[in-house]
Amino acid sequence: MSPTSETAQGGRRLVIVESPAKAKTIKGYLGPGYVVEASVGHIRDLPNGAAEVPDEYTGEVRRLGVDVEHDFQPIYVVNADKKAQVRKLKQLLAESDELFLATDEDREGEAIAWHLQEVLRPKVPVHRMVFHEITKDAIRAAVANPRELNQRMVDAQETRRILDRLYGYEVSPVLWKKVMPKLSAGRVQSVATRLVVERERERIAFRSAEYWDLTGTFATGRSGEGSPRTESGGASDPSTLTARLSAVDGRRIAQGRDFGPDGQLKSASGQTLHLDETNARALAAALADSAFAVRSVESKPYRRSPYAPFRTTTLQQEASRKLGFGAKATMQVAQKLYENGFITYMRTDSTTLSETAVAAARAQVTQLYGANYLPDKPRTYAGKVKNAQEAHEAIRPSGDRFRTPAETGLTGDQFRLYELIWKRTVASQMKDAVGNSVTVKIGGRASDGRDAEFSASGKTITFHGFMKAYVEGADDPNAELDDRERRLPQVTEGDALSADEVSVDGHATKPPARYTEASLVKELEEREIGRPSTYASIIGTILDRGYVFKKGTALVPSFLSFAVVNLLEKHFGRLVDYDFTARMEDDLDRIARGEAQSVPWLKRFYFGAQDGDGAAGAGAASDAGNGDGDHLGGLKELVTDLGAIDAREISSFPVGNDIKLRVGRYGPYIERGEKDAEGHQRADVPEDLAPDELSVEYAEELLAKPSGDFELGTDPVSGNQIIAKDGRYGPYVTEVLPEGTPKTGKNAVKPRTASLFKSMSLDTVTLADALKLMSLPRVVGEDAEGVEITAQNGRYGPYLKKGTDSRSLTSEDQLFDITLEEALAIYAQPKQRGRAAAKPPLKELGTDPVSGAPVVVKDGRFGAYVTDGETNATLRTGDSVEDITPERGYELLAEKRAKGPAKKTAKKAAAKKAPAKKAAGAAKKTAAKKTTAKTTAKTTAKTTAKKAAVKKAAGAAKKAVASED
Repeated sequence: MSPTSETAQGGRRLVIVESPAKAKTIKGYLGPGYVVEASVGHIRDLPNGAAEVPDEYTGEVRRLGVDVEHDFQPIYVVNADKKAQVRKLKQLLAESDELFLATDEDREGEAIAWHLQEVLRPKVPVHRMVFHEITKDAIRAAVANPRELNQRMVDAQETRRILDRLYGYEVSPVLWKKVMPKLSAGRVQSVATRLVVERERERIAFRSAEYWDLTGTFATGRSGEGSPRTESGGASDPSTLTARLSAVDGRRIAQGRDFGPDGQLKSASGQTLHLDETNARALAAALADSAFAVRSVESKPYRRSPYAPFRTTTLQQEASRKLGFGAKATMQVAQKLYENGFITYMRTDSTTLSETAVAAARAQVTQLYGANYLPDKPRTYAGKVKNAQEAHEAIRPSGDRFRTPAETGLTGDQFRLYELIWKRTVASQMKDAVGNSVTVKIGGRASDGRDAEFSASGKTITFHGFMKAYVEGADDPNAELDDRERRLPQVTEGDALSADEVSVDGHATKPPARYTEASLVKELEEREIGRPSTYASIIGTILDRGYVFKKGTALVPSFLSFAVVNLLEKHFGRLVDYDFTARMEDDLDRIARGEAQSVPWLKRFYFGAQDGDGAAGAGAASDAGNGDGDHLGGLKELVTDLGAIDAREISSFPVGNDIKLRVGRYGPYIERGEKDAEGHQRADVPEDLAPDELSVEYAEELLAKPSGDFELGTDPVSGNQIIAKDGRYGPYVTEVLPEGTPKTGKNAVKPRTASLFKSMSLDTVTLADALKLMSLPRVVGEDAEGVEITAQNGRYGPYLKKGTDSRSLTSEDQLFDITLEEALAIYAQPKQRGRAAAKPPLKELGTDPVSGAPVVVKDGRFGAYVTDGETNATLRTGDSVEDITPERGYELLAEKRAKGPAKKTAKKAAAKKAPAKKAAGAAKKTAAKKTTAKTTAKTTAKTTAKKAAVKKAAGAAKKAVASED
């Protein structure tokens, strides 16, 4: 019996899902009689601050939002922005006969369903409706076969949420005290930051090695013309082949992989020959007239199977490689595709396709590529993710027939991402690519008697199979893709070859590449740290917090992150240990499976091992110290005993030549010697400097630059000393007021201050310049009506001011040179409305792959930005006009497009309503005036005190970190 006919007999049913888009799709499958409504995500959560905690809770409970003394009972509150939706759901439930909770079938979805049940308190039958795909058959089957709420999954998600709250709210304040205010720590966030920092440490410690080899171009004596053509159009039998020197007298030639990070050969056994430039050139000269022959030809069959359909992390990695999207932008675009019904759910660990999807993919293979590309049986893919939640399918085009990209009507980023998903899904159901791989070894004897052997490898693809539809990208931009053929001449053992050229090539080993968003996602997943569905938000957090910034697509750690990681490693070592973090994830999965209990596990993590506490999997958390014997207790003891943490030590790093880098509250700086001691030197370090670029030479250069206060002389009028300084907002001049001058109160005196002109610098500015600058604003004169005109220097440049009428000047020099007649002439002109003339671009980046328009860097009112004429994206910290690459420019535009247009502010909306409210408000004030006067005196003091207390508590609590998961 269909759900619709059942409903007609059984009354009305309310179905609750997470998102409005999902609700709209499911409603279409269920038909009349069903009311499908969205909770719009979580409706209830731990409080964001003490102000949200009910009044009956005090002390630690109010700060944490968790009662750690009573079995870690969480204090849940309905989110302020969800109260209206909760009222709507309650009203709909009151009119319904049954309730179906249809949230996602994973831990988070199960927790949302539980919260809905707790808040709505239904008096009608409740069913848990689950499905792995949003198709008509799956939805109807889910209605017909509901299950009970899985309390174990709810417990696991609650434990995860409480764990993240305790970690963030307890460890973050340590960072505020010992490093810098407003920092945050998190269970996965801090470990991800440590990975990026450790990679930078490897780069700092790296020492490059130089090595040389030879490349020979050998001729077969046959012409390649007239040879059979390949499928891709190239000749199948080239007339020459290029081979690299592989061995001399049986000793293998050293390549980059043979050297360690210290620049030395890893093996000193004598089996590897390290060629320097002199030896390489001598060998090339000795081989100039040598005879060469083919020593061996080894051919092996080549076979490549298609890639599994996308899951969350592989989609993020491939979108980064091929489309230049960051993880966050990828998920934003994917969310829109999902909500509009183009793809299945995009947060999934699964590579499984439903039977419907397999049939759709196989049908399109036959239709687009022919039956020859279709395997006899459908392909299935085993999940590679440990403890994967198979709640969803792989990410694929939605529906029982896939729309081709051209049929979707999509444009821009959504089109490109859909096309990527569509190609990957179709290719996953195609035949293997097959061919041959060949290795040819060529030998010759040099004039000095040395035996030299060259090696060349090739690959031919005889049947492209799935590669007709899709080929995966690579993290290394220099890597060869799977479908790249390297054709060698058809030679056999013993064939004579002549050397057209033997060239000498020098190489240098490179430090390990920095992580990109794609490679960091891959690393986190391989180490089994955190949940794959949260990686985009984790990377977004460490970028927003300033722990990491981007140079191109590379993730560069800031000096601040070095200090944070240093503290965590030394004093909370187990909390940022990779294996410990992965084992915590296992523990949470054990709780979900019912193999461990939540409360004993949390006790051991927070309070440490205690007699009588025993739970499977608890041992991993009971050692939450730094592993060196100093801390055997749990998290609470670690964050309580802070006496051993030397704030200056953890924020100091040796550079060399007695120079140390220090991370201060206002940014990084270097210094030599102790403050106030003779010979002490100090210089600020650019915040966007990559740590591996701070060499001893560069540090000496920074210290050699003039710094500190420049004494310019004494003002002959006031007698005050005039100095020049370099401030947070640029260089400026100011006066030093005499001791005893009041700095606060109504008699306070502020020193005269003025910013340097763009044409001035600290090492050239004079006392006369400073006095002129501090004389601004300058009175130019008065107009015919006696209104004073002044010349002033403002945030956006020099300008004239007459009453409330301001006019821009073209140069800073005009501030002192402009005459009254010139000023009156400017005011005689009509005031220009709108924007000033556009400034020329600072840099051209190329053509945007999405809009097809030229992308340039411009100087805007709030700094440099990239634009394609339609979309503007401000450059981030770490981006500079000089260093920004075209790929980085395209990525910034893609992220901005993914966010969509900015929403109108509440202030504007409120302003529109103000006139209507004003008249009503006036009437109410008159009627209430007398009553209010009697009660105001009694309540004012009480209310003010209460507001102050709440505001203070809320301010402190908001600094802590919200859950990462």
